[in-house]
Amino acid sequence: MDRVLLADFLRARREVLQPEDVGLPRGQRRRTGGLRREEVAALAGMSADYYSRIEQQRGPAPSERMLVAIARAMRLNLNERDHLFTLGGIPAPQRIIRDDHVGPTMMRIVGGLRNVPAMLMSRFGEALLQTPPAVALLGDFTRYSGLSRYLVYRWFTHDPQVRGLYPVEDHSLRGRVFAAEIRDAYTADPTGRAGEIVAALLEVSPEFAEIWRLHEVGVTHHHDLKRYLHPELGELELYSEMLIDPEQCQQLLVFTATPGSPSRGKLQMLFAVGP
Repeated sequence: MDRVLLADFLRARREVLQPEDVGLPRGQRRRTGGLRREEVAALAGMSADYYSRIEQQRGPAPSERMLVAIARAMRLNLNERDHLFTLGGIPAPQRIIRDDHVGPTMMRIVGGLRNVPAMLMSRFGEALLQTPPAVALLGDFTRYSGLSRYLVYRWFTHDPQVRGLYPVEDHSLRGRVFAAEIRDAYTADPTGRAGEIVAALLEVSPEFAEIWRLHEVGVTHHHDLKRYLHPELGELELYSEMLIDPEQCQQLLVFTATPGSPSRGKLQMLFAVGP
C-alpha cells in the first residue's frame, strides 16, 4: 500500500468532482469546487472520520470492500478503479462491464444536448438517458422494466410504441438490424444478459426465430437516412449519428435532419408538440 500516493489520488479526484456529477445539490454556501470529504464518505457508506484518515495517510489500510465503495462513490472509470486498488495494495477486481452505469462525462455530454434529440443506449438496446426532444420524438424509452427495457425485445413482441415509430414497409429491415445488433452482444457473451434476451425471444417470437436462423451480422444502417413517424408531425427523415463509449459499451445516438429540409423544421417543433 502506498499511503502517500493513495491519499494524493483520492484528494485529486475528490477536488475535480462536482456535486452535480454525483446527484448532490450545489448549495449557496459552497465556497470551493469539488466535493467535501464528508460527502464522499456519505456516498461510500462509511464514516467521515474513516475516509478522512485515508486522505491524511493514517489509520488501517482500506479493505477491498471499502475501495469498491470509494470507487463507486467517486464515479471512477475502470482504469481509475484499477489504479485505486494498486495504490491500496489489493489486486484489482476482474473487469465486468457495467453498461447500465452512466459516468459523469457522458452525463455532461447528454446534458449539453438538451435542445437536440439524443439518447444513450446500452449495448443491449436499453435506453439509459434521453433528452427532452428525444422523448418528444420517440416517447419515453426509459420507463420500461424487465425484458421490456430492451428495444429488441419490445420490437419482436410487437410493442405498438416502437413498431409505430417506423413505416410498415421499413419493418423488415428494422427487424434484421435489431436482430444483428443483439447477435453482436450475444456472440461476445452468450451466457450473459444477451443470452437471456435471445432465449426469451426464441420462445415467444416466431418472427425473431426466423431472422435469427439466418445468422446475419453487420446489418447496421446507423448513418443512413431513416424514416420516423410522429403522431402529430407526421413522417421525419433523420440521420442517427453515433458516439461510442468503448469502455462502458454505450452508444449515444444524436438525431439530425438535413438543413433546410421539412424534417429539420419538424425537429425544431418538437418542444412545442411535446411527448
